[in-house]
Amino acid sequence: MTQDLVSWAAELAHEYLRMLPRRLRHVEGVARRAALAGGVVDDPVVLVAAAWLHDVGYAPNLVRTGFHPVDGAEFLRQIGASDRLCALVANHSCACVEARNRGVVLHWVDERTPLRDALWWADMTTTPDGADVTLAERLTDVYHRYGETNVVTRSVREAEPALREAVDLTEGRLRLQVK
Repeated sequence: MTQDLVSWAAELAHEYLRMLPRRLRHVEGVARRAALAGGVVDDPVVLVAAAWLHDVGYAPNLVRTGFHPVDGAEFLRQIGASDRLCALVANHSCACVEARNRGVVLHWVDERTPLRDALWWADMTTTPDGADVTLAERLTDVYHRYGETNVVTRSVREAEPALREAVDLTEGRLRLQVK
């Protein structure tokens, strides 16, 4: 895979999310953060491409199940994206918990690798407007935006230990890279 995959992913994200400018700013920020973690993963190109595409399922014309990780992954599968890219999108930021809570089936396996951790880190340390943030600040924002009884809040609270682990592991890997 080459840098062309990143260009393709960025173009696709812009095409499908342009009508959602705040979501696009978030995706741009996540891609920028993912690029910072490229040195700690086996395939930095796939990491950045997944970052660009992780929220493409929010595009109104791609909604099928109403759960954006699955809708995005299914769209990517239909247009010929690799199984790995589809799985990263489908499973980003511990989506398996919210899928279960929504009654949506995930057909993609979570790879549980440093690359997956780095994608979760990039997503969970980027605000909805694309700025850098700590995990604690991001979680507080999610809980406030969605409210205590929303399925998103309940799912993120349940997933918080796994999210924290992915963020901590990635930050540790990044610290080791700097030394």
